[in-house]
Parts: sequence; C-alpha cells; structure tokens
Amino acid sequence: MRQLLFSVRDAVRTQLWPVPVLAVVLAALVGVLLPRLDAVADASMPAWLAAVLFGGDADAARTVLSAVSSSLITVTSLTFSLTVVTLQLASSQFSPRLLRTFTSDIFVQATLGLFLATFTYSLTVLRSVRNGSDGQIPFVPRISVTTSFGLAVASVIGLVVFLAHLARQIRVETMLRDVHRDSSAVVDAVLSARRDPALRADLPTIPDRADVVLAAGSGFVLRLDEGELLAAAIDANAVLIIGAHPGASLVQDTPLGHAWSPDGPFPSEVWDRLHGRVARAVRTGYERTSAQDVGYGLRQLTDVANKALSPGINDPTTAVHALGHISALLCELGDRDLQPVVLHDDVGHVRAILQRPGLGELVDTALTQPRRYGAADPAVMGRMFDLLGELAWRFPPEEHPVVRSQLARLRSTVAAQDFDAEETRQLRNRAALVESRLRIPHVPVMAKDLGPPPSPPGQHDPSPPAPSTCRAENETGT
Repeated sequence: MRQLLFSVRDAVRTQLWPVPVLAVVLAALVGVLLPRLDAVADASMPAWLAAVLFGGDADAARTVLSAVSSSLITVTSLTFSLTVVTLQLASSQFSPRLLRTFTSDIFVQATLGLFLATFTYSLTVLRSVRNGSDGQIPFVPRISVTTSFGLAVASVIGLVVFLAHLARQIRVETMLRDVHRDSSAVVDAVLSARRDPALRADLPTIPDRADVVLAAGSGFVLRLDEGELLAAAIDANAVLIIGAHPGASLVQDTPLGHAWSPDGPFPSEVWDRLHGRVARAVRTGYERTSAQDVGYGLRQLTDVANKALSPGINDPTTAVHALGHISALLCELGDRDLQPVVLHDDVGHVRAILQRPGLGELVDTALTQPRRYGAADPAVMGRMFDLLGELAWRFPPEEHPVVRSQLARLRSTVAAQDFDAEETRQLRNRAALVESRLRIPHVPVMAKDLGPPPSPPGQHDPSPPAPSTCRAENETGT
C-alpha cells in the first residue's frame, strides 16, 4: 500500500497541470459564491469594514477587475515563457531526464495556480457588477472586488519570489540536490534495511518445464503490483518469477519471466488467465519514473556527469560534484536489501519472486560512462577513486568484489592515459587507499562511530593512505 500511494503521489506530483487546474476551478466557484455573500452582507456591514473595502461605483469596479484580469493573463504568459526556457536550458545543459524533477516543483505549480486563479476569479466577479444602465438594480460586490485586489497584490509578490526561485532552481547544485533528495525518498519507500546473509532463504531454481511469460507491451517497467501478482500465482497454483524490475526496458512478446505449477503443465484456460493477470500487474510506459525505480536517480546523476564531461560543455567540476552525490546515493543503497522480493501464500509456500537490480549493476550504471568520458581528466579520475574508497568503507564484505572489480577497471583506464608523474603518483595513492579500506574488517555504522562529519560532495577524502602496505604498493607501481 505504501508503494502504491507513493506511485500515485509521484504520478500526480510530476504533472504540471493538476494544481493550476484545481486553482482555476476553485477560483471560479469562489467568484460565483462570494458576490452572493456581498449581496447579503452589504446592508449590515460595520462602518469600519466598509471603510476598508472597495468604495468605488460600478464603473470603477469594472475598471479594477478588467485591469487585474488582463494584467494577470500577461504575467501568466511571461511565467510560462520563463518556465519553458528553464526546461530547455535544463534539458540541453544538464540532462533531458531532469525535466521531470523540475515539473514536479510544487512552487512552480503553485505560482502558476495563483496567477490563473486570480485571472479566473476577477473575470468571474466581473459578470456580477451592474451599473443600472440596463434597468437592473445597481450592484457593486465590494468584498469581491477587494479580494480581487488582494489577489493581484499577492500575484505581484509571487512573481518576484518566483523569479528568485527560478534563478536558484536552474543552478546545477540545486538540481543535483533535488535529484538526490527524491532518490533517497524512493529508496526509503521501496527498500528495507539490509538483512543478514545467513537469514536469506534459498530461492527455487527455474525448472526446465517452466513456461515463459511474455511481456504484454513495450516500454519501461513503471510499477509491479505485488498483490495482483501474488493473487494470480495462487489462483493458478503456480510459482511465478518476474525477471524485469522497475526501470527495465521491455519489448512486447519477449520474455518477462517464468511460471510453473507443481501439478504439471497449465491447462490452456488457466495459463491464459494467469498471463492476462500478469500483464495487468506489470505497468509499463515510455518514460522512466522514480515511483519504484531505485536506479532512476543514479541515471539522472550520471547523465549530469556525462553531459558535463562532453566536449561541448567541458565542465569537470560539475562532474566531480555529481560523483559526490552518486557516491552518497550508492552508500545508501549499500545499506539496503536488494535481494529479490519473495511473496508467500497463507501457508508459507513461495508463490512469486520479483527480481531487483543488484548492487553491482547499480554501481556499474553509475560509474561506467563517467569513467569512459572523464578518463583524461585527473580530477575526475581522482574523485572516482575516492568514490570507490567510500564504497569500500560502507559496503559489507560480501559486496567488496563489486568495488574490487570497479577498482581494477579504473586502474586500467588510468594506466592508458598520458598523465604526468605527479598526477600518476596521486592517483596511485588514492587507489592504494581503496585497497587498504577493502582489507579493513567491516563494522556496521553506528551513530557513535561516525567520527568527524564527511566531506561535502565533490571533495576528496583527506585521509592519508595506510602506511607500510600502501607504500610498498606505490613503490612497486601496483
């Protein structure tokens, strides 16, 4: 249920239109109802309140309401133009996958909602103003016109604050922070704490007689409905393994997983029903989302690093900054349980197994491209060695082979570059520091063991390499 609510919240929050549309509807309702309150309260209004409210005639009220509505639609157009320019800048300068993060900014949505609501409200109230020229009783909704004036003032203040917010949002530091924060929220919502390896149950192997479950559509896996998958497996008396995790790419009529029954081959009607229910439980789309995809945030951060290292941008400082956030997010993932999700029936039998991306796959996704595109920059290579040192310190021993594999690949990349002697020495020292941390027994991180605060993202670990062994490695050049 928690994952479902998080998915629904993400789907609504990342759309730019729900908040403005809701604001327009509410403004129209208030614009219809408030003049009626004006008509009832006008005769019994206290003198002090009447002195504060709008005191002009019908023509003056029409002028005020017309001015507010016309100016607000102009301001709204300006706001939309600035928003589009910002989206274009974020797409071309950083990554197209950051557009989703920007459109989910509640401040942008609320600002657009305020402008459109003021326009709609003023236009609606304008209908109720009567000057008596057409034979009707003159009527000036003083409370309503004053409210329109107050909304106009609030909109002017909102425009100023929006411009300041926009200037801050287009900074790469802010975008990286927002992606990191959203990714951490996904990790907390989707993954539980890492379990002791000794407590993990053995998963059943796929028998040769298992039937292949085909994907019903093409696109990225957005969400897996665990309850529906479990119910489908119990209904068919089957064991179901889904090999595609949220974020994986599917092609229609290609393998999605396997299913088999202890009773033997599935009857055709049972298989058709099982296949249909699995198709409904696996939600796909043509755009990756962060609802259940723990690797999407890493993909966004890696894209920023790749774009910064491109010849057209050539901004290694931003790449180093992005690698700092990547390291922090990978360390968070290292503390989580990335084993397959195992669903049991009421009597404890395994019914469905949902695969997850392994830690090695996530680390490879985050580091392979920056290592390739930043190979000629010693600052980027040095930060990647520091990143591996941070992972070696945080990852449990069973995940150290992941770090060792990445360390060997990074060393090969560095060896193929034409660095000067000092740069080579510094990179070898950092590689030796990673080796020394891999040899230190892993101790679970407790609050009292944290020591001094960590370096901000983008800065290297200032700790010196361990003595003796590290010096021997440096002297031999290994």
